[in-house]
Amino acid sequence: MTKTKQKESTQKVLAHDFRVNATTFRENYIREEFGPEVLGFLHERLELSNSSNLVLATSSRFNILNQIGLFENMVNLRRINDIRYLNKFFEAVNARLPIDGTFIGCVETKDLRKERILRKYPAVLNHVYYCLDFMLKRVFPKLPVTKKIYFFLTRGNNRVISRSETLGRLIACGFKIEEEHNLAGNLYFVTRKVKAPLFPEDPTYGLLIKLKRIGKHGKPIRVYKLRTMHPFAEYLQDYVYRSNQLDKSGKFSDDFRVATIGKFLRKFWLDELPMFINFFKGDLKFVGVRPISPHYFNLYDEDLKKLRVKHKPGLFPPYYADLPETLEEIMASERRYLEQYEKHPLVTDVKYFRKIFCNIVFRKARSS
Repeated sequence: MTKTKQKESTQKVLAHDFRVNATTFRENYIREEFGPEVLGFLHERLELSNSSNLVLATSSRFNILNQIGLFENMVNLRRINDIRYLNKFFEAVNARLPIDGTFIGCVETKDLRKERILRKYPAVLNHVYYCLDFMLKRVFPKLPVTKKIYFFLTRGNNRVISRSETLGRLIACGFKIEEEHNLAGNLYFVTRKVKAPLFPEDPTYGLLIKLKRIGKHGKPIRVYKLRTMHPFAEYLQDYVYRSNQLDKSGKFSDDFRVATIGKFLRKFWLDELPMFINFFKGDLKFVGVRPISPHYFNLYDEDLKKLRVKHKPGLFPPYYADLPETLEEIMASERRYLEQYEKHPLVTDVKYFRKIFCNIVFRKARSS
């Protein structure tokens, strides 16, 4: 064997040994820091030694953007609770993946955090601690008055983030949710890049939100409501529909997007009070079909779609007059109302409002 070939052979052996040692070191680190369960989870989905796979534990998007080229798969083992500019971070990940590239990450969700705190501290004290923790690390980052102070003191570390907000942000940033798994106290998500980030112009963080709905002539309108769902929940409609379908009332079954305070607001109709803004703007009339999202609109029969867009939606829909229990019954209820309204507009609205009023007051029909 010549000296040149001998040298090349030695270099190959050293390179192989380096890759083996690097992989072993990485696996040992993951096992020690995150647990064997997480290591096994990753092994099932990618080859850690493959150079086309990037495995990090970082809260800085600089460490993502500083990489050269694209990667088939990317894993970040740092909880997203510790990432300040979360959407910017997800956008950086998106930029380093090809279409159909995989991104795996983790979050301690609001519910998992609550379980941990209640388990960790004695009774009574644990609930007091949880309430203070929620106020400081969930509410303060969302309020304009306290937001800057909070991030100055904490640098965005250890925030409380809901499952709904996590998945909604990922979808807004161009990812499709493939899997969810609870491992070692965190929720691990497996996503696939399907498009570029959406860069929403008016992301819905605050208490008063504007939701995209279908108005008269099929034109999009923005309906005002008090927030009852977690931030970025509006991006989850398709995912919730694929996961849970609709219940008998035509709503999403097991809808985890609704926040605890949101259930209270819906129970007493408080969430729909801002819709009077749309009434005075002329987007809605007093009685009429419910203003619905484009996704929900596309579930309707074609003939009802055409009938619907001929008229303004309303504050008080026929749903609360007939109290239908399935999507088919909801469509039949709306079709019946619209056909009567086209013949006798005023009489129909008065008749329906009387029935809606009785159902709300005496049969306790509630906002949904």
